[in-house]
Amino acid sequence: MANGELTIWTLFLEADPVIKGVMLALGIASLWSWAVAVDKWLHFGELDSQARKFERQFWASRTLEDLDDGDRGRDPLSRIYAIAAREWREARRSGPVGEAAKMLAERVDRLMQAQIARELGRASRNLGVLASVAAASPFIGLFGTVWGIMDAFIQINREQQTNLAVVAPGIAEALFATALGLVAAIPAVIFYNKFTGDLDHFGDRLDTFSDEVAARLSRRLSEQA
Repeated sequence: MANGELTIWTLFLEADPVIKGVMLALGIASLWSWAVAVDKWLHFGELDSQARKFERQFWASRTLEDLDDGDRGRDPLSRIYAIAAREWREARRSGPVGEAAKMLAERVDRLMQAQIARELGRASRNLGVLASVAAASPFIGLFGTVWGIMDAFIQINREQQTNLAVVAPGIAEALFATALGLVAAIPAVIFYNKFTGDLDHFGDRLDTFSDEVAARLSRRLSEQA
């Protein structure tokens, strides 16, 4: 170490190439997980705002036809609603609705559930990155730790000395790799659990909304019977 100083920067610069690679990998993984976390935070906030807005419009409307512009597909709830509205319009064009009311209701329910699955797939995109970083980072850091300790023993054998000046750099590099693994893993675990909860809540919201749409459609079918 230059001038005998042991700092975070000198630990990285003077590290064994393998440990340096581990440090770089963990740094990139940490930055990647934070980028995903910020993106998901904004995305779930936008989904909540869009859902609130469309729910207000939904409950302010009196008939299924009042919200036919939902098929523009601007947000998940409008896309789900658009399926029911489109099937309702096509059923009215093809003839008396009451004769095939049960089949129409079942078809709409299946289509809305399929759309819900697609919306949840979109919302969960990149959550696997957080799960992977959370699971792998401690083990990557542990690999760097083991390698650093091995390197420290090699230095002891080479120098035939056990004083602190010989073993400190290798041990410090090993511990630094462990710390980086935890720095990458802990936020990723927290964010993954948070966004998984948000996704479950969003899924429940979509299911509840689809039930509300199905109830309104059922009421209209009863009127047409």
